[in-house]
Amino acid sequence: MDLRIEAGEFLAVLGPSGCGKSTLLRMIARLSVTDGGRIVTEPEQFQTAFVFQDAHLLPWRTTLDNAALPLELMGLGRDERYAKARAALAQVGLAEAEVRYPAQLSGGMRMRVSLARALVTEPRLLLMDEPFAALDEITRFNLEVQLRDLWQRRGMTVIFVTHSISEAAFLANRAVVMTRRKGGIKLDRRMDLPVERTNDLRSDPRLGHEMKVLMGAMEEE
Repeated sequence: MDLRIEAGEFLAVLGPSGCGKSTLLRMIARLSVTDGGRIVTEPEQFQTAFVFQDAHLLPWRTTLDNAALPLELMGLGRDERYAKARAALAQVGLAEAEVRYPAQLSGGMRMRVSLARALVTEPRLLLMDEPFAALDEITRFNLEVQLRDLWQRRGMTVIFVTHSISEAAFLANRAVVMTRRKGGIKLDRRMDLPVERTNDLRSDPRLGHEMKVLMGAMEEE
């Protein structure tokens, strides 16, 4: 694979199961070691955050404490980390839920806490591995709009792994489709869609066209 991702892009990564999408994310995050080749980041060091498919919240900690956990591990003082965690929760619409525990939250709310926990470190690179796959469609649609808005306001780079063609087309400004074998890329496409995206776009023929292009690449052997 030869792939260059520019700063500030929202890149969706698609492909059949087992083609290496999650492995690619883990290698970028330095959670897996490569057998060969190089992964180069410019600058070499910057804050990276990872959002997994499962929210992985600590059940004995409140929403606020879960969101503040990365800052606690980094050694920030209580007042500073809580202030930053409250700001991150507000960004994902959970300002009123900071004293609740994970068992008191819906699946969509738990995923938003996970997103706030990632944002609290102010990452320049956000890696997301099918974070909305287990959610109902309406919740997923609303979170996609919210994530797109956060990306625009934060100016961070997002690499988003998904099996959903509609999700990739709606969220990303660029999408790549990986080959079934050898971890190659069969399609690298920029979405010809408006920068501002709301749920109204889901019935727009332009989105349907982009989905058709991605579907064609997914169906090719």
